[in-house]
Amino acid sequence: IATSLAATLRGERDIAAGNAVGSSIFNLLGILGVAALASGTGLVVAPAIENFDLPVMTAVAVACLPLLARGHRIPRWQGAAFIAYYAAYLLYLVLAEQEHAALARFSAVMLEFVVPLTAITLIVTSLRAARPAQTAVQ
Repeated sequence: IATSLAATLRGERDIAAGNAVGSSIFNLLGILGVAALASGTGLVVAPAIENFDLPVMTAVAVACLPLLARGHRIPRWQGAAFIAYYAAYLLYLVLAEQEHAALARFSAVMLEFVVPLTAITLIVTSLRAARPAQTAVQ
């Protein structure tokens, strides 16, 4: 985070994006691979990872595609949306770990509100990215 933030503040946004993508790929493949090799018997994957975390990671990866297709720019409002989604994901993890009574309601709100809102945002962003650039008439 510190490297990406410093690069962004210096105007080197390509380094910030490359750092985020590169570290994610390394964490998923490199660290997971080393841990599996070191364990001797392999890693046991919890059902929650298969049922929740992997679909969330896949959805986030798909959500980035139309954003990056739009002139390789992520506007501030979409950056804020990503942070809000991350905060919601962390809250879900905390509620699930504590087996909190609010987990069922929180999950329902996420499914009924956040998922459709995200789908609409992706559709609109994709349509805008597919539309040819408008030129000014002089």
